[in-house]
Amino acid sequence: MKTIGFIGCGNMGGAMARAVCRVAAPADVVLANRTPAKAEALAAELGCRAGSNEDAAGCDLVFLGVKPQMMAGMLAPLQPVFARRAAQGERFVLCTMAAGLTMAQIQQMAGGAYPVIRINPNIPSACGEGMVPYCTLDASAQEEADFCRLMAGAGRVDPIAENLIDAASCVSGCGPAWACQFIEALADGGVACGLPRAKAQQYAAQMVLGTAKMLLESGMHPGAFKDAVCSPGGTTIQGVRVLEERGLRGAAMDAVIAAYDKTCKLREG
Repeated sequence: MKTIGFIGCGNMGGAMARAVCRVAAPADVVLANRTPAKAEALAAELGCRAGSNEDAAGCDLVFLGVKPQMMAGMLAPLQPVFARRAAQGERFVLCTMAAGLTMAQIQQMAGGAYPVIRINPNIPSACGEGMVPYCTLDASAQEEADFCRLMAGAGRVDPIAENLIDAASCVSGCGPAWACQFIEALADGGVACGLPRAKAQQYAAQMVLGTAKMLLESGMHPGAFKDAVCSPGGTTIQGVRVLEERGLRGAAMDAVIAAYDKTCKLREG
C-alpha cells in the first residue's frame, strides 16, 4: 500500500489523513473533497497532493470518508475507474468510514467484489490517541497487516466482527462528544467554585486523559478505580452520590443506545 487516497476531507477524513501522514510519506497521499479548497488547504498543511476523486480512486488504499447517505452517489461515477483497474490486474483496497453501511453494501456501490476494510475511527485519531475498530472483507492477511501498520499513527487498532462494529462506534466514535460534555461540565463546576476558566478546563481535561491512561495500562475495572478514589467519609463519595442520584450512568448508557438505534436506521436506508 504505497499510495493512499482520501475521498472526503471533513472532520473524520482529515483526522485520518493526519494520522496516516505520521506513518506514510505525505507525498504518497492524495486528498480529494467535494469542496476542493478544503482538500487543498489540508494538503498544504500536511505536504500531500490535492486531486480529484478519480485521482484518489487510483491509489492502492482508498479511504471513503463521505457520509453514509452520500456514499452511493459518490461511488457510482468511480465504478468505471475501479473496473478498469481490476481488469488490468491491479490490486487495491477500499476503506470505508461510513457509519451503518456494511462492507457488502460498499462492494455493491463500488461495482465489484473489491477488498474492503471497514473502520469506525474517532476524532482523537488526529493526535495519535484514537480508537480504530476495524473488520475486513476479501482483504488478504498481508493487506490487513499493512493497513494496521499504517493505522499505528492513529492510536489503538482493534479487529472486531462486523456485526459488532456499529456498537463499537457508538462507544468510541460518539464518545468524544460526550466526554467533552463531561469535561465542560466539570470545568463549569470549577468556575462556579472560583477557578479561572482556562485552569478549570485544563485540570478537567488532564484528569480525564490521565484516568483513561491508567485504566488502559492497568486493566483495572472502572468501578475498582472509582472505589480507590473514594475515601470513607471523604469528598469524592459525596460527588459520586450526587451523580448517582442524577442518573449519570443511566444517561450515559441511554446515549450509547440512542446512537446505536440511529446507526441501525442509517444501515436500513
